[in-house]
Amino acid sequence: QVQLVESGGGVVQAGESLRLSCAGSGFTFRTHGMGWFRQAPGKQRDLVARITSGGTAQYADSMKGRFTISRDNSKNTVYLQMNNLKPEDTATYYCAAGLWGWSYWGQGTQVSVSS
Repeated sequence: QVQLVESGGGVVQAGESLRLSCAGSGFTFRTHGMGWFRQAPGKQRDLVARITSGGTAQYADSMKGRFTISRDNSKNTVYLQMNNLKPEDTATYYCAAGLWGWSYWGQGTQVSVSS
């Protein structure tokens, strides 16, 4: 059974940092691309960052320089380091995995940033 379990969300003030984690199981983690998405209330789910099986990272333009995605294949875990958080970063953050496209999704973790 495939599972993606996110953790690390919370309530922070603008300018602070959070690190999200996503632990995967039930599939061959090291061969899958991993991604972080976010969805604010009433809005669509958008890609935040993704990392290939080989470790190449890509970011949405608004996250460049503030967010860093990384992966530890020995722990079957992908991370999202978020610095200098802004109120507009408030959303539910989802982890996803896939070979071609996104096949598996986590349940999400809430991030709330107050001004």
